[in-house]
Amino acid sequence: MTDTPPDRLSSNPKSPFYDEALLERGVGIRFNGVEKTNVDEYCVSEGWVRVTAGNAKDRAGNPMTIKLKGKVEPYFRDPQS
Repeated sequence: MTDTPPDRLSSNPKSPFYDEALLERGVGIRFNGVEKTNVDEYCVSEGWVRVTAGNAKDRAGNPMTIKLKGKVEPYFRDPQS
């Protein structure tokens, strides 16, 4: 593993950008300088995060998400061991 988080990462197992090992290590997100804990997916190069919209669900029972644009800064919460 590298010490830099990936450009794009998703917490949804159905996504091609899902990586269980990185999620277990703990990835934190600062979006426009504010710590976000409800991020479902992010992309640094395109400058967006997808956050859950409360308790709303879609027809398939998945959480509804909102795409927000701004400065995305991912970091690892736990140092690499």
